[in-house]
Amino acid sequence: MPCTFVPKTADTLPLHVLSEDALTGWSADQPAAVQNWIGANGFTGALGQSLVIADAEGKPAMALVGYGTPKARLRGRFHLAGAATTLPEGSYEIVSGLPEDAAETEALGWLLAGYAFDRYREQSPLRARLVAPADLDVARIEAIAAGEVLTRNLINTPASDMGPPDLADAALALAKQHGAEIEIIVGDDLLTQNFPMIHAVGRAADRAPRLIDMRWGKTGPKLTLVGKGVCFDTGGLNLKPGASMGLMKKDMGGAAAVLGLAHMIMATGQDLQLRVLIPAVENSVSGNAFRPQDILTSRKGLTVEINNTDAEGRLVLADALAYADEDAPDQIISMATLTGAARVAVGPDLAPYFSDDPAFVSALEAAAAATADPVWRMPFHDPYEAMIEPGIADLDNAPKGGFAGCITAALFLRRFVTESPYAHFDIYGWQPAAAPARPKGGTGQATRALHAALLPILNR
Repeated sequence: MPCTFVPKTADTLPLHVLSEDALTGWSADQPAAVQNWIGANGFTGALGQSLVIADAEGKPAMALVGYGTPKARLRGRFHLAGAATTLPEGSYEIVSGLPEDAAETEALGWLLAGYAFDRYREQSPLRARLVAPADLDVARIEAIAAGEVLTRNLINTPASDMGPPDLADAALALAKQHGAEIEIIVGDDLLTQNFPMIHAVGRAADRAPRLIDMRWGKTGPKLTLVGKGVCFDTGGLNLKPGASMGLMKKDMGGAAAVLGLAHMIMATGQDLQLRVLIPAVENSVSGNAFRPQDILTSRKGLTVEINNTDAEGRLVLADALAYADEDAPDQIISMATLTGAARVAVGPDLAPYFSDDPAFVSALEAAAAATADPVWRMPFHDPYEAMIEPGIADLDNAPKGGFAGCITAALFLRRFVTESPYAHFDIYGWQPAAAPARPKGGTGQATRALHAALLPILNR
């Protein structure tokens, strides 16, 4: 089922959104039969509850969904999406009870509740379809939903069908859809065009590494998005244990996120010049794999000592970031499923980010709250710079000790951006357990918040 609104028809049911404290007052204005039906079915207005009420002829006349209490709503998001999955088949129009400031988020959540990854197996569609609430920008909400669907589909696709060539094909399709320009540098051409670390990380795989470079827009400020596209991460010669390797199809989650965000930007026609850079590789094991203790020279000229081949994401991002910085855009943003340390710090639901720009932070935090897309600021802590300096090279890709792992990774990346404002997102890209509007599997993080915050950030 596409994540889109449906038109209102004669069969559309009116839908009342009722919080627990509003139910008594609303029910008192209803006929006795309605009051009795509500009581008999135990409908209290709790989050996730739904109830269809019939007319005198036994035909559906309206539906109710619970909106809980303010305290209960603080413990989650996309509250109507939970009820949407329990309603019977049909189309519904919200006619009362939904707070105006929540309408866009709840409508988006309902659309996303219709998402199912059905590439390999037919899935049951969401039976309850929503008529767009009045006064909302329908095209914008549907564009945001489509961007999120793109991100989820890319992450959910296993590496057998989502290697570097397939990720490049997805970018090509997106570029064609929006009339963007795209260039893809493949294999040994990465060496001749000075992307040595992207090549080093990806050279052991049967599917050649590549750098995807997409551009869109001719006016407005310049924004460059850089996404980590490690399509599968074995850990390289520092091989991961099986339990840690199980989810590594999602190690291109940063690339999936920036492509989803790029769709949102292009589909809504934001006035900016967009560039998307994705180093797409597989970190594989072979006789020509890069090794611990190797020293690699980056595009920027900085040398990097390899102390763990499983810290490969920052290597491919470094070359792409250096390339992005040469253009001196108004903002560079990187997104990557980069460190386990970030998950230990904030868990799977929050998107930790790094920025020293107060205007960026202010705009992003406000947008995150407004879009139910939570983020958490982490520090570029300068005293930790010494931890990423090994002595025999400029940089260490995996400082010993494990302390502050997400911070040292962000500091490493920052070394490759010297001419442009820079922010980095260390996302998880995966929903470990199903929640309203977020089935278990790949998910976007911080993309909706960024989409809402970009123009304030770029026009600062």
